[in-house]
Amino acid sequence: MQDAMMFDPLATAGSVPDTRSEAQQAVVPGDALDAKARREFNKLQKRLRRQVGHAIIDYGMIHEDDRVMVCLSGGKDSYTLLEILRNLQRNAPVSFSLVAVNLDQKQPGFPEHVLPDYLESIGVDYHILERDTYSVVKEKTPEGKTTCALCSRLRRGSLYGFAEEIGATKIALGHHREDILETLFLNMFYGGSLKAMPPKLLSDDGKNIVIRPLAYCREADIAEYARLMAFPIIPCNLCGSQPNLQRQVVKEMLAEWERKHPGRLESMFRAVTNVAPSQLADRELFDFEGLEAKREKRLASRIDALNLTPDV
Repeated sequence: MQDAMMFDPLATAGSVPDTRSEAQQAVVPGDALDAKARREFNKLQKRLRRQVGHAIIDYGMIHEDDRVMVCLSGGKDSYTLLEILRNLQRNAPVSFSLVAVNLDQKQPGFPEHVLPDYLESIGVDYHILERDTYSVVKEKTPEGKTTCALCSRLRRGSLYGFAEEIGATKIALGHHREDILETLFLNMFYGGSLKAMPPKLLSDDGKNIVIRPLAYCREADIAEYARLMAFPIIPCNLCGSQPNLQRQVVKEMLAEWERKHPGRLESMFRAVTNVAPSQLADRELFDFEGLEAKREKRLASRIDALNLTPDV
């Protein structure tokens, strides 16, 4: 319980001196917001900090002396992830370091200066990893097919390998609540499996632990935070502009549900964290064939009240 309070920025705010330079602290200039907007911004930032802190505690994401590699794409989610982790780092019950890593996939027109300029301005340790996965994806993907699967696999392999090179003990990705739900429905609709994105994952090769600290955060909150922070967003021209993208279809479906039935996404996310294997049909997760034996064992150990009645 103490750790949870320590990771909650509301519980210890201001307890540790901020040693960052004035330029590094002033990410959102005070003059840019009026008093009411500043209050709303503070509420939003506190909510994101709290949700990230709770996710870290609930899933044991960060431990003493961890070196957390934050994968920075240039999108709203990864910028928000890095900033919230920087905030929590000051009040965390454990000491951990952050290093930002961007994978430059050599997409035409990619503004290579944006991320280095931003990261240097806030004083964050960073690396730019150059891999021409763009050419590979365009060459290998048939006309009319989406590039997501191959692009994701190449990107993941590059980042996992680099994490070992720099001694990162955790790899932090910027997936949020809606990303997790979208993946759940994509796998149900198109993959025939009931799985999503876990908040914490051991990679298939057993070498890397992936964490998703934004797992409890709403995309709308992240988008508003990124807007107010004026992050230098870099659009992805490889995947985001593809027509008939299955994920986009599912995203629109979920958004429509939330508009018509507010709170439905929150309920669905709770369901992801509250699974009852005996109420599904996966024979690997639950021993349906052994139910008869389980029943007999329970019956054999039951005390029959009739046998305890003395003979008259």
